[in-house]
Amino acid sequence: MPQHENHDHDHHHHAPVSTSSTTGHDHHDMHAGHGGGDHSHHDPAIFRRKFWLSLILTIPTLVFSTGLQDILGLAGPRFPGSQFIPAIFGIAIFLYGGLVFLRGAVTELKSRQPGMMTLISLAVVVALGYSVAVTLGLPGMDFWWELSTLITIMLLGHWIEMSAVMGAQDALGELAKLLPDEADLVHGDHVMTVPVSQLKLGDVVLVRPGAAIPADGEVVDGASDVNEALLTGESAAVAKSTGDAVIGGSVNGSGALRVRVTKLGDDTAVAGIMKLVADAQASKSGAQLLADRAAALLFYVALGAALITLVVWLILAPGDPAFVLERVVSVLVIACPHALGLAIPLVSQISTALGARNGILVKNRLALEEARTIDVVLFDKTGTLTTGTQGVAALVPADGTTEQELLGLAAAVEAQSEHPIARAIVAEAQSRGLALAKSTGFAAQSGRGVTATIGKRELTVSSGRELDLPPALAAQGAELGAGGATVVYLSTGTTVLGMLALADTVRAESREAVDALKQRGVRVAMLTGDSKAVGAWVAAQLGIDEVHAEVLPGEKSAVVRALQADGSKVAMVGDGVNDAPALAQADVGIAIGAGTDVAIESAGIVLASSDPRGVARTLALSRATGAKELQNLFWATGYNAIGIPLAAGALFGVGILMPPALAAVFMSVSTIVVAANAQLLRRLKL
Repeated sequence: MPQHENHDHDHHHHAPVSTSSTTGHDHHDMHAGHGGGDHSHHDPAIFRRKFWLSLILTIPTLVFSTGLQDILGLAGPRFPGSQFIPAIFGIAIFLYGGLVFLRGAVTELKSRQPGMMTLISLAVVVALGYSVAVTLGLPGMDFWWELSTLITIMLLGHWIEMSAVMGAQDALGELAKLLPDEADLVHGDHVMTVPVSQLKLGDVVLVRPGAAIPADGEVVDGASDVNEALLTGESAAVAKSTGDAVIGGSVNGSGALRVRVTKLGDDTAVAGIMKLVADAQASKSGAQLLADRAAALLFYVALGAALITLVVWLILAPGDPAFVLERVVSVLVIACPHALGLAIPLVSQISTALGARNGILVKNRLALEEARTIDVVLFDKTGTLTTGTQGVAALVPADGTTEQELLGLAAAVEAQSEHPIARAIVAEAQSRGLALAKSTGFAAQSGRGVTATIGKRELTVSSGRELDLPPALAAQGAELGAGGATVVYLSTGTTVLGMLALADTVRAESREAVDALKQRGVRVAMLTGDSKAVGAWVAAQLGIDEVHAEVLPGEKSAVVRALQADGSKVAMVGDGVNDAPALAQADVGIAIGAGTDVAIESAGIVLASSDPRGVARTLALSRATGAKELQNLFWATGYNAIGIPLAAGALFGVGILMPPALAAVFMSVSTIVVAANAQLLRRLKL
């Protein structure tokens, strides 16, 4: 079947569709293929309009139908020519409401994938043909009232279904609406309001307190807290000041910011999220493929059941063609795989939208589906479990010095240095609110550290190679060094004032992330290019038992293969360019969002924030989604398994018979149950 375009997902407004061309356009996309890919073409308003008008036209058909009057034992209004009223209204309903289904059937048959539209069309055409024949004189009871109610109920089912699918897709639209329409452009010494579409790269915009940031950019002036929940799902505001990056669509707090625009249009983070979600909603899951096969199979089952029904009842009731035909039409109607067609796509739509709101961007539905079967989560250390930046890991003052003095003096010496170690020491002092003393005579000596004069003392921060270290400090320094930390000493002359250990800082959330996965019964392993000592040191802080250290970038995917060797399903979590092959090799690749585009390209799931707790959330979403899909498949197929024999008249002997209109009601009810069950997924708290 030709794949239809899915770009409509990116738009949050659905233009009205012309009924003549697209209303019935490949409905099959939803029901037996494409995971809902083309649903943006189906405007619920069209089906709503068609349903209400068909319902109004159905009333005279029911009132004047002699067949219905006979069944109910009522004498309805009759006058010369009144017997033609049901036929006139029935044909009008067929042309107005029924042709939608016929157009869909033509599309299905052209693509050689007969499905729901073909089944509905068969039932409608058989009912129409027989009713016309009876009206023109063939002995029997006409079907006009049943044809009318059948089409009306089918339209109601489609309207409900379209509304449900649109509701799921509109989560994308909500993302698009987060971007403001106008921006305050700083022009010389004054500010002018311009449409966001007119902004250019490098423009500086003023973001007032409480306003949404119009585009991705960098703060050039001001300080504020910004709520980035749209991207990360985290409600806590993030402090921003000069030099920090901000995301278009995030909401500014109480300070005014001047932001230089660095990304526009399709390059912005929100556009990236929308593309990821749209791609995911267009991609197929294994459950969807199963539902597609079931829907296609159901067409042939229905056709076979209808033929068997026809033959058996012709033998049992040869003198009652109206009854025989009623059974055949009932079977065709109840076999419509409406509920089956909706079962998986709707759950997928809702779960990808729910994920996006919680900072879990599903690129590929198969990846989300696979996530619930994961046995081992393999984390890359640097940038994933750790921040990838140096931080002060330990302070060990010598006798007579306090931690605060040690840190304050070391930061004062390093204040003018641009070295990463210096920056880490200064940042730690600032975070503890220490006021730094003024230093003079700053000098950096290659291989010997840095010196500066504070008050009357000349102080040095160095590797301590040339110092005579107290034994206790030397032993502790050796231990920290073996654990992967960089150790420096603060000294004045030959007196050592203390030691500072710097290491790649472990993220505050990493321990919680590892614990959450262990509680789910998932093994947690860590991968690092650092030494075994460094790997063991970080793993000990996080409670990880399985460490693969000293792994070269090109060998990361081999570690994934080794873990998969015993049949384990492996999720790889990484952020860097050199993680891409391992992300692709894993059963599920999860890229940490602050990472590179290459990592994101090769992952099936992207975490918008750098918080590794998102991995456990992803598994929770996957399990909830899988449970809902199975419930819906069970309901949809179980309903058909019971409904088809009932419609065929299997219980006629005990007086249970299902007329076509009742079959249509049952079919619509099953659709509503499946749609409602899928909506319950929205209540999932991640």
